[in-house]
Amino acid sequence: MLKHLCCAGLVWAGLSTIAFAQESMFDGKLPDTDIAAVQLYTQDELLRLINLNTHLQRVKLDRCQLVQDIQARAEVLQVPSYQFLWGDMLAWGVCVERDPSRGIMQMQAAAAQGLPAALEHLGRYHHLAILVTQDTPLAVRYLHEAAALGSRKALLRLADLLIAGHGSPYDFEDVYVWLYHTITADQSLRSQVNQKMQQLASKMSNSSVNRARLVMQR
Repeated sequence: MLKHLCCAGLVWAGLSTIAFAQESMFDGKLPDTDIAAVQLYTQDELLRLINLNTHLQRVKLDRCQLVQDIQARAEVLQVPSYQFLWGDMLAWGVCVERDPSRGIMQMQAAAAQGLPAALEHLGRYHHLAILVTQDTPLAVRYLHEAAALGSRKALLRLADLLIAGHGSPYDFEDVYVWLYHTITADQSLRSQVNQKMQQLASKMSNSSVNRARLVMQR
């Protein structure tokens, strides 16, 4: 009888230990360690990090714990925001071995699905010859698409390229209208936008300016 009671006690102790470990896991805590489990980023959270350009910093702050999850969502599920994040990690060797070629391919995949940040990055990279060959016409196309989707960074860079003599007359009209519709409380940015509109107008024909202003009034 004593033997059975001892065994029962051992089994109960084992079950209690397992229950405690499971409870700790569900609480997001790892027993006997000071490293807390990191939750995978939500779509909104990741897009916010990308727009603030703090996504790589966040991955490093999280001690590179989410590398496999990020890769799976990029390469298997093909989620655009994760394709971009994974591509940027590969491009600059953040938490993984650096592989710019694979990184650019992942960014291109995200851009093909219409992610503004990926389009803006590729446009900037082709403009400045970062990781890729300098190709200003391609940069204009990437930036135009990103600006059309609401990327302010792409819009300002695209305006500078047009002012420098690149792009087509249709690009000028689009950018002129998009600059006009830029809403910001930042007076410095407001001044930049007004200046770029004036510079664009000086390079546009009167008919182009009139067409743009008609669109602005709608």
